[in-house]
Amino acid sequence: MSISAEISLNRYLKKYFGFDTFKGNQEVIIRNVLKENDTFVLMPTGGGKSLCYQLPSMILPGTAIVISPLIALMKNQVDAMRNFIATEDGIAHFLNSSLSKVAMQQVKSDVLTGKTKLLYVAPESLTKEDNVEFFQKANISFYAIDEAHCISEWGHDFRPEYRRIRPIVDKIGRAPIIALTATATPKVQHDILKNLGILDADVFKSSFNRPNLYYEVRPKKNATREIIKYIKANQGKSGIIYCLSRKKVEEIAETLQVNGIKALPYHAGMDSATRSRNQDMFLMEDVDVIVATIAFGMGIDKPDVRFVIHYDIPKSLEGYYQETGRAGRDGGEGRCIAFYSYKDIQKLEKFMQGKPVAEQEIGKQLLLETTAYAESAVCRRRMLLHYFGEEYTEENCHTCDNCVYPKKQFEGKEYVVKALKVIIAVHEKFKADHVSQILAGTASSQVKSYKHHLLSVFGMGKEKDEKFWGAVIRQMLINHLLEKEIENYGLLKVTEKGHEFLKNPTSFSLMEDHDYEGIDDDNAAAGGPTAAVDEELLSILKDVRKEISRKMNLPPFIIFQDPSLEDMAIQYPVTIEELHNIAGVGQGKAHRYGKAFVDVIKKYVEEKEIIRPSEMVVKSVVNKSGLKVYIIQSIDRKISLRDIADAKKLEMSELLDEIESIIHSGTKLDLSYYINEVLDEDHQEEVFEYFMEEAEDESIEAALSELGEDEYSEEDIRLMRIKFISEVGN
Repeated sequence: MSISAEISLNRYLKKYFGFDTFKGNQEVIIRNVLKENDTFVLMPTGGGKSLCYQLPSMILPGTAIVISPLIALMKNQVDAMRNFIATEDGIAHFLNSSLSKVAMQQVKSDVLTGKTKLLYVAPESLTKEDNVEFFQKANISFYAIDEAHCISEWGHDFRPEYRRIRPIVDKIGRAPIIALTATATPKVQHDILKNLGILDADVFKSSFNRPNLYYEVRPKKNATREIIKYIKANQGKSGIIYCLSRKKVEEIAETLQVNGIKALPYHAGMDSATRSRNQDMFLMEDVDVIVATIAFGMGIDKPDVRFVIHYDIPKSLEGYYQETGRAGRDGGEGRCIAFYSYKDIQKLEKFMQGKPVAEQEIGKQLLLETTAYAESAVCRRRMLLHYFGEEYTEENCHTCDNCVYPKKQFEGKEYVVKALKVIIAVHEKFKADHVSQILAGTASSQVKSYKHHLLSVFGMGKEKDEKFWGAVIRQMLINHLLEKEIENYGLLKVTEKGHEFLKNPTSFSLMEDHDYEGIDDDNAAAGGPTAAVDEELLSILKDVRKEISRKMNLPPFIIFQDPSLEDMAIQYPVTIEELHNIAGVGQGKAHRYGKAFVDVIKKYVEEKEIIRPSEMVVKSVVNKSGLKVYIIQSIDRKISLRDIADAKKLEMSELLDEIESIIHSGTKLDLSYYINEVLDEDHQEEVFEYFMEEAEDESIEAALSELGEDEYSEEDIRLMRIKFISEVGN
């Protein structure tokens, strides 16, 4: 039975929820549901989606079935409804595997007697045969499918069980459907409507623009240090830090804690009691920061989250938008900082290996979008909104790093024309990476398989590389010269505007992309730092090292290696404690040799009036890496290195890498028991003397050249170098 559209919804809104006015599209959506029309709602986080089905459920006769993916979220929603409608608990229930038999019977009784207006159901519970029979007896007013993006394989949180909703609804008995999501690209939206069989549904889209959020992408260099620095500068503010792995969540939470920041971890590997406790402590402001995997946040209604930091770049832009959307929900300040390294994208690509080909292809396309967002110098707000099918027309949003610190622009008319010609030459049947290869003249196996290396347009833009052409194509998409086909997502199509441009090319401004190549992330081995080294200070530090090496009669590289001195000439550590954070400097070395270095640096900083990168000390957590602990314990027990390598499925060279890392941090290891098996005493003495008397640096190649490659293997020299550094330096 359809309810008259003329009823006073404001009266019901005030009666049940205590509000005087609706937000955004809420009223028009609710009227559409009351008319029993199929409805699709696209509304960003914090826009008030839940009310769009909660209020109609109170007005319409019967029970509304809300299909929701999260058990914890269901309980929160049911509790909230019971608090609003304070008549009796039976008004709202949830039905899932966490209920006892008695509780399950009570729920079913309340539904059949008409007490329950709103019933939350997990998709798995919906499909159980006995539940299907029960629902067939109930009077269902409508079905609400929350988090509807879970239906689409292209969504950021695909759940296969969501694909079965429509057949089950048909089995139970058709009623109007309202599908709701906070994130859906045009492709995902089409998928949802098609899968639910409601292609003719009325669609209500709210703007995805969150004007109060500031978007920023930083290179992933010293990310942990940068995060601590940011939080210390914003003390007392609530924030969420997202990581992709549980291990990294634990590591960062612990590092924040030892640096005096009130932080707790949250991930699916923790027991539910601890997870709930940590979440509640964050909501109640007993802690300022939660470090979490994406398991955290769905349905978290904390309005004053002031920053969302992505330590790892997310797998999709939808996931990124959803997670950043938890900042500034009260309309106040919200900073969204993502740390980006292309190595992270490569790691995510590796994780996809072994999955079905279709899933890999989807994952790859979503990662390409994320990479494009991170590397592009175009307004980030404009890029995000374009991704969700919305146009942002302002030239400068003033609230993203690309607008506040714009990159250089250049005339791009000729590049745009070339790209349009290539896309038309391949009949608009290929994706951006393929088109970029043709333009750059890259005869990849894929290009050759279609014989596109024989086209007259092949190499038309060979003066530029594929990366450049990828940036051109992205900016053409944002300016609507191109579009991506929805059914075969990613295939580039020339729009009417694009055809017009080709007929009559006009001035077209392009921007240089960011270049994050070669930037080390937090986990990179101590190599040459990428920030600018103070060459004058580096020269002074080398003199200090030479002086100490003369006094102690030790080779200079035993004191500190070059990468460590270079890092000192970037970070300017002025205390022993700060020296602990320098690449390759462990606690032992810092205390044994560090004083002379920090004294010199302190004097230099004062004389030159240098503003240091950070005036704070970042304390690091003792390395508890299971592998390193295992290696140290095994060597203490004199287990053969070959057996250690086999046990941990390592190549011998990889095991030696780990051992070198341990001894460079200042830990002493005694490998004599193993070395005695592979090298006689005379050979050991010769190598030891070489490193003590002759070696100018620690180079293995130089040692082999001097001592004879026919006499020693690379492994022999590495073992002796480890013994030498451990005994003499540590």
